Amino acid sequence: MIYQAIVDLQNENEAGALCTVIRARGSTPRGAASKMLVYADGSALGTIGGGEMESRVVSEALQAIQDGTPRILEYSMVEPGRGDPGVCGGQLEVYVEPILPKPVVVIVGCGHVGKAVAHLAKWLGFRVLASDDRPEFCTPEAIPDADQYIPVLMQELPEMIKVRPWMYFVLTTRGVDIDVPGLTVLLEKEVAYIGVIGSRRRWETTRKKLTDAGFADEILDRVRSPIGLDLGGETPEEIALSIMAEILLLRQRRTANISNSAG
Repeated sequence: MIYQAIVDLQNENEAGALCTVIRARGSTPRGAASKMLVYADGSALGTIGGGEMESRVVSEALQAIQDGTPRILEYSMVEPGRGDPGVCGGQLEVYVEPILPKPVVVIVGCGHVGKAVAHLAKWLGFRVLASDDRPEFCTPEAIPDADQYIPVLMQELPEMIKVRPWMYFVLTTRGVDIDVPGLTVLLEKEVAYIGVIGSRRRWETTRKKLTDAGFADEILDRVRSPIGLDLGGETPEEIALSIMAEILLLRQRRTANISNSAG
């Protein structure tokens, strides 16, 4: 049952952590090879013994999902007065293995740049979602490298997909009138990246409208605009390269920060 649940988790591109008892000595609630799958919302399938010990493992599993780092947990179940999670008398070790989803690039605006971003992101191993409020632009013929097509207004996207922290939103849209209502919704979500194409003046106009709508500076500072690293590119393909280079740089920095903090 747990193995099928892991397959389902990966097919749905969701996160979780597999917790396995790898060693049990003396009297313990469950023996070696006992397994529990922890989901990102804190729910679990299976058990490795219940009680305070399992509660602690769930907390560690949720942290592993966040930082992407596996860990081995050791518990002595002898004396609760000194912090042990039980009185069974034994010791056990639990291996926590995060199951991480594939990163997702969500392209809003399926013009020339959006098409180029989709092609490059797919080649780099991302899952690609394409969205445009013009249905004729949001098709396999227009964007052949997308995994999913969502022809809706940007502000309707959260109603159509589960917005997740491992999503990178690339807004290659037509203008401020599209960006403002869409960002009003997206800025409330926890995502890895939001980039908006266009000039500095365009972003200044968008930002002022969002400020007037009540968004604080620290929220608006999350938005990258002009989008991408300044590589001096002009063609859609060159702009797509600068966008994906920025996304990869942010992913690399995040991984490095997690590794440094774990060490």
